[in-house]
Amino acid sequence: MDTLIQIAQILFILSVLVILHEFGHYLPAKLFKIRVEKFYLFMDPWFSLLKKKIGYTEWGIGWLPIGGYVKLAGMMDESMDKEQMAQPAQPWEFHSKPAWQRLIVMLGGVTVNIILAWFIYIMLFTTYGQKYIATDKIQENGLAFSEVGKKIGFKNGDKIIAIDGEIVNKNLRKAGIDILFANTVTVKRANINLDLPITDIHKREIISSEGKNFISPRLESVVVDSIIPGLPAEKAKLQKADKIISINNNKIKYFDEVKDILQTYKNQKIQLGVLRKGSPIILEAQISSEGNLGFTNKMPSDEEMKTKYLVTNQISFLQAIPEAIKESYSQIKYKIKEFKLLLSPKTGAYKKVKSPIGITKMLPTVWDWEFIWGFTAMFSIGLAFMNLLPIPGLDGGHAIFTLAEMITGKKLNDKAAEIVQTIGMVILLSLMALTFGKDIFEIIAQKFF
Repeated sequence: MDTLIQIAQILFILSVLVILHEFGHYLPAKLFKIRVEKFYLFMDPWFSLLKKKIGYTEWGIGWLPIGGYVKLAGMMDESMDKEQMAQPAQPWEFHSKPAWQRLIVMLGGVTVNIILAWFIYIMLFTTYGQKYIATDKIQENGLAFSEVGKKIGFKNGDKIIAIDGEIVNKNLRKAGIDILFANTVTVKRANINLDLPITDIHKREIISSEGKNFISPRLESVVVDSIIPGLPAEKAKLQKADKIISINNNKIKYFDEVKDILQTYKNQKIQLGVLRKGSPIILEAQISSEGNLGFTNKMPSDEEMKTKYLVTNQISFLQAIPEAIKESYSQIKYKIKEFKLLLSPKTGAYKKVKSPIGITKMLPTVWDWEFIWGFTAMFSIGLAFMNLLPIPGLDGGHAIFTLAEMITGKKLNDKAAEIVQTIGMVILLSLMALTFGKDIFEIIAQKFF
């Protein structure tokens, strides 16, 4: 059932994005009296799930959910209709129109994607408010970092002050993402500001770990939630709901301190100061060679975390308009930074590129409209950015050639256009094959290995 909900979400999101993106091409094409031969949601190699011809246009739904398309008469695109291109240009055909009209048609899909994201953010902010993780609240006692964070140079208790010189004063969630794109992070440690360099190797470590617990709030109490059988905690008769207050007379205030202290007592006996039902007791435990005690800590619930750290600002529709512009612009900047990461082999970011299969696995297993629309807006910006890449076969590739024609006054001849288009399609299909193949292999590996 969980998988079905995830599949339903990705199909809904893709359907919204693809239909509106393709309408971005369709509407200006109709405005300029270009004949639209096909309009398809999802791709339809060999066969389609549904199709109906209305006027000159065949409307349909394909079976392969990796996009969609409009087929314009007289356009050298993924349909590669050589016979049609060999015929004399007709007034209703794409290539008979002025370059400026063709450019508007090509950029229509991207334009709609950006407008869609902006509109979704307006409605989200108006309906649910602007939400962010309050930096001052979550950093009140400093932060806890994963092992990857510690390798970079962070220490538990550090407070993030600035990223590449820009003060972090509001949303720590975005600050956590910004570290991936940063060169320097400034932290406050024992009232001293320190600059930590972030190299491509560090970024590779963060990306490889998928950012798991890279930054988290420091938990102020150590309360046993469960005991792992066969490990020192069980032998020491530690019990659920016990509160650990000291280890060998070292007072414990934060959960992250437990692991650090235990690492110094590998293969040694320790004394645990414990509060059990309000009464202090002492337990002895033999620590393993890995420095483990063998218990899980009681974690605050999602609702408790939201209540404590999440701030919601309720704003009006008119106030949401400029805020949505800022958010859309912020997402565009993130896409540019992400692309730079992908182009740097040292970061290994290219290994984390996901197909719709991989994206589906990342979605929640409950239907949450706030999340779905937020994801749709973010995905819409990503789709716009991807389509603007100057790769033949994408909108950006077509736009580049049209701009070159407008500047030079010379149109690319059909033979050259065919070769360039073929190269572009080979590149795109290869990338799709790689991402789909990787995601399918990961699913198989999880099932059988």
